[in-house]
Amino acid sequence: MIGLKEQAGTYNMEYNEKQIQIIDSAEKLFSSNGFEGTSVRDIAHEAGINIAMISYYFGSKEKLMEAVFQKRTLNAQLRVENLMQNEALSPIQKVFTLIDDYVEKILGQPEFHKIMMREQMLIKNSTISGAIFELKKRNLEYIKKLINEGQKTGAFKRNIDVALMMGTLTGTANNFICSESFYKSVYNMEDRSEEVFQRYMKKKLSHHLKTLFKATLTYDA
Repeated sequence: MIGLKEQAGTYNMEYNEKQIQIIDSAEKLFSSNGFEGTSVRDIAHEAGINIAMISYYFGSKEKLMEAVFQKRTLNAQLRVENLMQNEALSPIQKVFTLIDDYVEKILGQPEFHKIMMREQMLIKNSTISGAIFELKKRNLEYIKKLINEGQKTGAFKRNIDVALMMGTLTGTANNFICSESFYKSVYNMEDRSEEVFQRYMKKKLSHHLKTLFKATLTYDA
């Protein structure tokens, strides 16, 4: 599937302005209505284009969903690869950088992550569930390599359950996305602007996750 497998040429794919407009409109509707609850006609109306243009550029609604994944995951994948190769950072610094990037990404792309949560719970569309499975599997392998690097140097503990550790990362962030109004109330920020609230929560979430990961991974927690 386009953008979900490491194939030659995948990383060079670029979308034109009209394609990005369609992808962004599809992402918005998939997030609010679900994949099954969104029609190609709905997407065309949201994007302000002729319905035939979606078939021309993407072929089908399934392929359009793949394009949503392509657009949202490619840059993140490349950042993780570059982070793995950065010898100037210690293993725990790499983990902290990963956490900062993830929190920044999930708070900056709530629609995409709502799609991820919704479709994983429904498990109706094999194309989407397969895409999510491959994405999570690939990300887990990258993190395992990073953790193994720290274990080899003695910086990290042995016998780390990386899958559950990553579940802590994604689960905490997803909980915030689903309960944003609750956290505004808890932290008395209902009268603050969205920008101020997001900046506050990015800092708070990152600090919380770093504390948990340091306690899980290192001997000097």
